[in-house]
Amino acid sequence: MALVAGVDSSTQACKVVIRDADTGELVRAGRAAHPDGTECPPHKWWDALQLAFTDAGGLGGVAAVSVGAQQHGMVCLNAAGEVVRPALLWNDTRSAQAATDLISELGGPDEWARAVGSVPVASFTATKLRWLATHEPNHAAATAAVCLPHDWLTWKLTGLSSLEGLTTDRSDASGTGYWSPGSGQYRHDLLRLALGHDAVLPRVLGPEESAGATVGGVLLGPGAGDNAAAALGLGAEPGDVIVSIGTSGTVFSVATVPAADGSGIVAGFADATGFFLPLVCTLNAARVLDATARMLGVPVQTLSDLALQAPAGADGLVMVPYLEGERTPNEPHATGAVHGLTLGNSTPAHLARAAVEGMLCALADGLDALIEQGTEANRIILIGGGAKSAAVQQIAPSVFGRPVTVPPENEYVADGAARQAAWALTGSRPRWAVEGVRHFDGVPQPSIRERYAQARSHFLSRPDY
Repeated sequence: MALVAGVDSSTQACKVVIRDADTGELVRAGRAAHPDGTECPPHKWWDALQLAFTDAGGLGGVAAVSVGAQQHGMVCLNAAGEVVRPALLWNDTRSAQAATDLISELGGPDEWARAVGSVPVASFTATKLRWLATHEPNHAAATAAVCLPHDWLTWKLTGLSSLEGLTTDRSDASGTGYWSPGSGQYRHDLLRLALGHDAVLPRVLGPEESAGATVGGVLLGPGAGDNAAAALGLGAEPGDVIVSIGTSGTVFSVATVPAADGSGIVAGFADATGFFLPLVCTLNAARVLDATARMLGVPVQTLSDLALQAPAGADGLVMVPYLEGERTPNEPHATGAVHGLTLGNSTPAHLARAAVEGMLCALADGLDALIEQGTEANRIILIGGGAKSAAVQQIAPSVFGRPVTVPPENEYVADGAARQAAWALTGSRPRWAVEGVRHFDGVPQPSIRERYAQARSHFLSRPDY
């Protein structure tokens, strides 16, 4: 039995799954924590990877391994291959002004969308490089190569020291701001615009290509960014839209054509299979449920039970859930609001229902943006902590207007990386089944979205807003 290993080096932790290459059966798993913060010395990821391998029983019997990881992180290396400074992570926002400057310097958001499929925001690597050039010019001058977390870990696993040995994949390259999913090429002019000079960039591998081998002779897959790895781990195909309800929300799909949204709402990423992965991010997701449960003084499970006791539409009570500002739409200073409160709907059940529907409506706004970019949306796949709510599962079909499936809670980023490893090992994409998927149908309730849109419009157009 050939074994393959998949790694998820996320913001919080490193997780490893080891699976049967033929069947996908889980054989063993391990994990180790990462330090908190919005920047991290890359050696901390390497230390956690070794601990996670050990926790998983080691790589004995493993024929191939692949690394999925958090996107966008800026890892700068000098000419000797040494890390120049701690890596800035995707959630580090100090480069917000740099994003604004870069957009202006290229001629506006439409120019960026045409160039690389996405409009820069603070999470992107290019904006972090501009921040580095502006605020730490000595570090910028010392930077001979730029790579991403999964690129660096894969390179470390090879034991190579030459910068020419750096590799990446389409999905992670597409989140840098200087690689085009449409052309499949780096835009070195945009790298120079950001960093101030050119640098070595990782070679972009195809879905089935190998990045080489570990020092111990284990074959290395190309790796991937976390969202693309999750889509691969779920077995998503064109027509599937994945809605991840975590601390923030993401709505992304496997698409056959690249996106180029000048509004900046849709990021035009690539996926891990040769297709594309348009993605929308919302700032408010599962924590909307947590906050509402706290207001009602009940556990989140009780909130779910309460929500199912109220009718669809909550008798006109609507929550606009912008509790931490919002990114979709781009309203960073917005606050939440409850609209349509009456004597008849002023009950805990109605407020619980409004919270669930409001959160789902905000995510459905992201779905609309994907569809406007040409995404085909036949089925919604719900994942993340918020997807465990019975109320979310049962209400989602009526809000999204489409059937919803909920796979069991799992390490889908690491699973996607394991599938990549099997692909590199065998030469064909594995079609492992995802067991235990539950299906939810419901009658579409467009009036819920309509009332939400009215409340959102009323709220955002207030003179005092």
